[in-house]
Parts: sequence; C-alpha cells; structure tokens
Amino acid sequence: MNAHTALRWTPLFAAAALLGACQSTPKPGPTTDKPPEAETPVAGSSAIASGAVQPVRRPDSVTGAPLPGTQQDFVINVSDRVLFDIDQYEVREDATDILERQAAWLNRYPAVQVRIEGNADERGTREYNIALGSRRANAVRDELVNRGVSPSRISTVSFGKERPVDPGADDEAFRRNRNARTVLIGGVR
Repeated sequence: MNAHTALRWTPLFAAAALLGACQSTPKPGPTTDKPPEAETPVAGSSAIASGAVQPVRRPDSVTGAPLPGTQQDFVINVSDRVLFDIDQYEVREDATDILERQAAWLNRYPAVQVRIEGNADERGTREYNIALGSRRANAVRDELVNRGVSPSRISTVSFGKERPVDPGADDEAFRRNRNARTVLIGGVR
C-alpha cells in the first residue's frame, strides 16, 4: 500500500477506533440474591437494658412497609380520618377506636404536629358546611386531647364541602365526604 492510499484510509480507521472505544459493555442483569437486611437495635427495649441487643428489620422499599413515624405509617397503620353522620358533629362510637390509635401514635411521636381538617358533603349551603366542618374538626381535636395529646400540637381548619374525598353525588360519596381528616404537618420523619 502506498503512502497516498494509507493517508486516504487513516480517517476511516481513526473513526472506527473512536466508535469502538465509545461502546459500553452491557450491564449485568438483575441478580436473584436478596440484599442483606438492615438491622438496627430497638431503643429502650428490655433487650438493650439487659445488654443483649436484638436486631430489628427496618422497613424499606424492598418490603414496601412504611417507615415508622411517617405520614404513610400514620395513614396505613392508624387511619387518618373519621366519618360522621348527616348534619352531625358528635364523634360516632365506631370512630373511637380510630381516635384511640391516633392518640397512641401521636403520643409515641411527640414532635409531630397535626391539623384536623373538617369536611362535609355537598348538601347544604357553603356557610352551613364550613360551620359543620369546624365543629367536626374541633370534636376530633377534643377527643385527641382527652386521650393525652397536647392541644398545642393540634390545629383545626374547616373546608366544608370544598374538598370532597369522593366527587360523586350519591349516598356513598356523601358518606365518605362527611369526615374529619388528621394531617401531619410538622415533626414528621
């Protein structure tokens, strides 16, 4: 091969070499081995007091379990809302268990601040439903305070019929929209 022909093919060889260098090797596929479980001791447990540290599996994205002390933990494991009867703001008997769990959770996480949101279904005037939602929020607040939650950690607001859970216009939608929802607003993990 003469020098002139070699010079003509040099750019082509250089481009091929560059393209070859830019190719990446395929990434390994997913493995079937499970990652080791993260283990942390439980603070304040009797095992720690006796000197024997007991590992506890931390919830994570692998298990799908909510992390303790989070909004997701509160909603899934406690329940964030109680329902009310038509035109009523007295806490129903079936809501006392939910409020007991809410109070216990809030007492377990004393840094958490909450807002109780009172809601109503779409029937009635805006003013009537704002007042009813306020009474519902205050009724839930009073129940939590009676169960040991500090009143300084709780605020209330009424949305009346402005923020329906269910946009439907049947009895089931109305039932779901007559509620007081507890929302974590501060001190959450």
